[in-house]
Amino acid sequence: MSEIRDKTVWVTGASSGIGRALALRLASHNNFVIASGRRLEALAELQKHSPQQIRILDCDVADDSAMLAVPSRLNELSGHLDMVIACAGTCEYDNDLQLESAMYRRVFDVNFFGVINTLRSALPLLSVSTAPVFAALGSLSSVVPFPRAEAYGSSKAALDYFLESVRADSCHTNLKIVCIRPGFVDTPLTARNDFEMPFLVSPERAAKTIETGLAKNKSIIDFPRRLSWPLRFLGFFRFIWFRFCTPKISRIRTLRKN
Repeated sequence: MSEIRDKTVWVTGASSGIGRALALRLASHNNFVIASGRRLEALAELQKHSPQQIRILDCDVADDSAMLAVPSRLNELSGHLDMVIACAGTCEYDNDLQLESAMYRRVFDVNFFGVINTLRSALPLLSVSTAPVFAALGSLSSVVPFPRAEAYGSSKAALDYFLESVRADSCHTNLKIVCIRPGFVDTPLTARNDFEMPFLVSPERAAKTIETGLAKNKSIIDFPRRLSWPLRFLGFFRFIWFRFCTPKISRIRTLRKN
């Protein structure tokens, strides 16, 4: 089984990238998709591709106060949710260890607290389903530490732990928790990167891999294997990573004096 069919699915971050590709793919398989994002125009354009299967709900998952109204808005669109895929995310790099706390907060607000807001909003409707699934988009950057990725990588590492803790807390319920950890995907976010991205995959390929993993009831979906397997190996043997890999990619040569 490699497809999800006849489910009600809420996808955040659906205005572009992986979230958009997932919304379109799931809609093509006769799922009822609630597509969320900050950009209403992009969501309206998305809905045109499958107007019968896609409904839109514009929201900013990082806005705590605005998210308080989302449960009732979701309930107006559907009386239950079978699955939630939290794809909303952002990335900023810390160049030369500037350590600007405002930047770290921006990244965590979306990548970490945004997922908490999403789960809190979805739980009342997930509880109605007989086999509810909550999946969130992490990153392979949480497996080993990358230079310049202090904010982004740590937000994804925190998300990994959060999801595992929710899995432990909900072990006596029927809630399935899934952590999705992609490598480099060709999205507007990664288009801003100024470095080589090995094994770059398209959003459509990423969406297919994610759907297949969810259909197979996986708890962790890492891809592509050509990148995830070496990184997981280096995660076990971190001395190799720090001794041979990070010196080649770090840009810092001296510490700032002011």
